[in-house]
Amino acid sequence: MIRKTLLGAAAALAFAAPAAAQDFAIINATVATGDGSEPIENATVLVRGGKVVAAGTGVTVPAGVETIDGSGRWVTPGIVASATTLGLWDVGAVSQSNDQAAGDSDFGAALDVVPALNPASQHVAVSRASGVTRATVYSRPSESIFGGQGAVVDLGADANMVSKPRAFQMVALGEYGARIAGGSRTASFVELAAALRDAREVAAGQRDAEDSRLNRQDAEALVDVLSGKQALYVVVDRASDIRQVLGLTATYPRLDLVLVGAAEGWLVANEIAAAGVPVITDPLDDLPVSFEQLAATQSNVGRMVDAGVKVAIGTLDGGTGSQPRNAAQFAGNLVALQNVPRASGLTWGEAFAAITSVPAQIAGFDGSFGTLSPGATGDVVMWDGDPLEVTSAPVRVFIDGIEQPLVNHQTRLRDRYRDLDESDLPKAYDW
Repeated sequence: MIRKTLLGAAAALAFAAPAAAQDFAIINATVATGDGSEPIENATVLVRGGKVVAAGTGVTVPAGVETIDGSGRWVTPGIVASATTLGLWDVGAVSQSNDQAAGDSDFGAALDVVPALNPASQHVAVSRASGVTRATVYSRPSESIFGGQGAVVDLGADANMVSKPRAFQMVALGEYGARIAGGSRTASFVELAAALRDAREVAAGQRDAEDSRLNRQDAEALVDVLSGKQALYVVVDRASDIRQVLGLTATYPRLDLVLVGAAEGWLVANEIAAAGVPVITDPLDDLPVSFEQLAATQSNVGRMVDAGVKVAIGTLDGGTGSQPRNAAQFAGNLVALQNVPRASGLTWGEAFAAITSVPAQIAGFDGSFGTLSPGATGDVVMWDGDPLEVTSAPVRVFIDGIEQPLVNHQTRLRDRYRDLDESDLPKAYDW
């Protein structure tokens, strides 16, 4: 029965006709624009043709535009989740439905997540119902230190979820990369240097196949990284490793670096800020779980932001990586951290920007996603309360100005077992 339900939902999604963007205005709401500023009371958000026209007070709603009363509600841009595996898996323990890594592949940098994306994944539907409208999706490095080419996606209930294919390349250094490369950081850095050299030779048309470390496909995939057309997401935690990564630009000045992890980032925050390299990090890494995180602290995000580092919340595992729906909760925790003596958290505006406009900027969509500024895409979420409170939930979600369904496998299970009426039991019990 469950299998039939899932297949039915997938089929409905695959053949759904594209919906048209709505013109609408939400009035009398508490509006957070996502730009780091504090929320605005009694404000209006106007969306026309799939784009935000205006957000704030004193906004005039044109005649004929649908008006939605937002009294008692909060209205925000959709959450932009960084470094997720959305659309690449359904059940983690079932290898047939799990495309998060290609552990037995002969390829690394050439891998591309786009063909594996499944918009019918229930993780996509659950995240959408939690206010996530955009995300970056990566493939986990496994056989190679390179995970492959990640994409920027939307979580709309339609067949095409790709906003930008091959948006970035993922590479693992530190302890993670060392294990893959041969057991030591020395091996992983040599492997990275050799790969970038191969890419440079390919770009110059001077590739010597016999002297190349990478196969042709992997070397060609790194050419755009070398030129800065494709960002290089580097998984690294230890302060000394971060310094090594920042030093790569001395040899390859056009690298568009993004640090992923950076558990000890606060120790080198001034150097990261000076280099202009953004960070995607765990919101509350308060205890070291490895030797490369000995200086981990829950104040890591706050201290880096105070130093001028552009920081988005996101991780490769657990809270926000595989469960992006937790992003708002973790952002709220960083606000609460402000009240802990000697700790460094974020203001409400900073915390909300860390899950909206900042990850959008890192993904290359500054002003388009994660904001309610004029001209941005109509990704709008109406909440029943403060979105950074764990008791709040979205009541309406729009992507590109199109209202989205909030029903998913979890809500159907909730509704089925809300009461103990045995007539709601699955057919399997009808014997």
